[in-house]
Order: sequence, then C-alpha cells, then structure tokens
Amino acid sequence: MPSWMGVPELLIILFIVILIFGVGRLPEVGEALGKAIRDFRSALSSKDEESSEEEKDKS
Repeated sequence: MPSWMGVPELLIILFIVILIFGVGRLPEVGEALGKAIRDFRSALSSKDEESSEEEKDKS
C-alpha cells in the first residue's frame, strides 16, 4: 500500500510552516503541538476509562 505523504510533501509543509511562523518560533510551535497531542490522548484515555467503568457498573 503506497504512502500518500512522501518526502516532497513533507518538505513543502515544512517550508510553509517556516514561512508562516518563522525559524525562531518553530520550537514554540512544536512544543505547543506536542502538548496539545498529549492532552488529547489523555482526554481520550480518561474517556475510555469512564466508559469501561460505566459498563462494569451496569453488569
């Protein structure tokens, strides 16, 4: 199965991000993106834990 996103596409995206935010702000943008992904994952896992607890209570 071929990948829909190769090296040229990633380079284009990186170039656009550098144009928008500038080189100096890239670490800040990466840190904010990483924090957002971690928060999203933790929210999903806590939601899964809540739903599994509800299923156990129903049984």
